Amino acid sequence: MSIPASPVPRRGPLRDLVPGAVGMALVGSSVTVSRSLADVPLFGAQAVRYTAAALILLGLARAARVPLLRPRGREWLWLAGIAATGLVLFNVAVVRGVAHAEPAVIAVAVASVPVLLGVVGPLLERRRPSRRVLLAAPVVVAGAVLVEGTGRTDAAGVGWAALALACEAAFTLLAVPVLGRHGAWGVSVHAVWMGAVMLAGLAVCTEPPGAVAELGTARWAAVGYLAVLVTAVAFLLWYRTVAAVGSGRAGLLTGIAPLAAAGAGTLSGGGAPGPAVWLGLTVVIAGLAAGLRTDAPPPTPSDGPAPTGGTARTPTPPRPAGDGDGGPPRTRERPDPARTP
Repeated sequence: MSIPASPVPRRGPLRDLVPGAVGMALVGSSVTVSRSLADVPLFGAQAVRYTAAALILLGLARAARVPLLRPRGREWLWLAGIAATGLVLFNVAVVRGVAHAEPAVIAVAVASVPVLLGVVGPLLERRRPSRRVLLAAPVVVAGAVLVEGTGRTDAAGVGWAALALACEAAFTLLAVPVLGRHGAWGVSVHAVWMGAVMLAGLAVCTEPPGAVAELGTARWAAVGYLAVLVTAVAFLLWYRTVAAVGSGRAGLLTGIAPLAAAGAGTLSGGGAPGPAVWLGLTVVIAGLAAGLRTDAPPPTPSDGPAPTGGTARTPTPPRPAGDGDGGPPRTRERPDPARTP
């Protein structure tokens, strides 16, 4: 399958990174909220979440008068791939993975996304990977590992963790070919409603009917939080940053999610972070600062005198009168045919 051409992202100012950073912070905060949904029907609850998010996105797009384009051709495959991998299969990998591995194993695998995005993302955008991003990505991953820690697992847990990593990367990489035409709004809306349809179909086929209706008030509140902030808002913010700065640089921001998860756990009564968490926080910040730093723009050339050591401009000597400057014509001597050289 050929990759459609996409516009080259600009290396914009740091304000282009703020939406993606906020989006990743919201995603990290969802870890604490999602624990309350661990024993509810997976597909049914997620179908409600993404259905509500799709309706919210459509309402906001209409209120903001944002045009939503209908997918065409292979765009259906890219958008369906985002929904199938980044939404449906990712949730399955996380839920099934924690049955074979401690949550830290899955979290560390997902935290390795910057490395994949730093290498594969620029190739999809038809650019060379940034050396700065490639050097900073392992630093961010190392900091995330310190924050999340390590855990026990078996062979199946490793497989589910690898699948979660691939799905998390696909959520960004599969959006690269369609962001140019659809933008953050279009990609978010289409991916979310497609994911809702897929999850609803899985719920009908695998879960007892009416199981979602038994959710209590606290669990409905958790579903609402995930639908509004972690899906509708975070998707828009994330894809906006990917479109602005490219998937490689944006991928470094995924290191913020473990930090937000640790902070949310502390605020919810999980206790103060230990020394390893604080060290990981420092390492992640250092990696982000190194990888997201922008180069100073080149100086604008001026017509003033050349700096010391440069090549001075040679002044143009004045032309003699009569060469087009209004003076009298010059008398030109004709060669004598009889004169020998």
